[in-house]
Amino acid sequence: MPPKSTATDFWLNPPWAGSKPKYRLGLAPIHLNQWFDTPGSTSIREHKQHILANQYTDAVAIADNGDAERALSPYLATNENAYPDPIANMAVAIDDDLCVIKTTDHQRLVAACVCSPSYWHLNEKIGHSLHTIHASVPSMNRKIGTPVTHFIDNAPLLQPFERCNWFVHGDNTRFHARPEALPQHAVRDWFIRSERETLCRLSEDYLLFTINPRFFPLTDLQQYPGAAIDLYRSIQNFDADEIDYFGGSQKCATLLAWLKQITF
Repeated sequence: MPPKSTATDFWLNPPWAGSKPKYRLGLAPIHLNQWFDTPGSTSIREHKQHILANQYTDAVAIADNGDAERALSPYLATNENAYPDPIANMAVAIDDDLCVIKTTDHQRLVAACVCSPSYWHLNEKIGHSLHTIHASVPSMNRKIGTPVTHFIDNAPLLQPFERCNWFVHGDNTRFHARPEALPQHAVRDWFIRSERETLCRLSEDYLLFTINPRFFPLTDLQQYPGAAIDLYRSIQNFDADEIDYFGGSQKCATLLAWLKQITF
């Protein structure tokens, strides 16, 4: 679990604050020294080592001749050589998962080490354009597909940008390559999964996209009625595609019923 101060900051300003829509660009520039925490935390490093030891081909994929990894290496150099792919050695040294986008080739995902996916599998995404990757949620492309394309086309060199995505999961398992069934335990024991995501252009040809999930017990919402009300209203505004990707109508209805009980 995140430190108490981090959790307090999160609940006071969650990514859905103001009943913000689920799919929005929401990118803000950050300083280079805020990009990564180095060294990474021991618990996440151990998680990555476990995944890479047991599910390497599920977590690491390369779709080009290694140029993407060479473009990345000046910014995430590592002395680690435990794994055959440089991107895996780079990723295990920090908390973030790493995805390299080739900006000059239909914005394709060409190299990645993803040890903490949320409802998606790297092997089904590698080599595809962002538009194709997001096609499984049609309203995502309609709402933010064009802004994302324009942002990547015009992103300044070596200026990282940050945003937060969020989900609700039944547990705090980091590796969720497939959608989970409706959790059968009490909603108060579910978790918010908030993913800190960053984008930064490394060169004319490559952009780095990173993902770092954090987990917050849903029961904490009882102490933050404003955050609970905003979450209720945000989920109420989901369209059919968002409901399906989030876990289905029954999951949303169950969550809304609990939120209504603790807030209204």
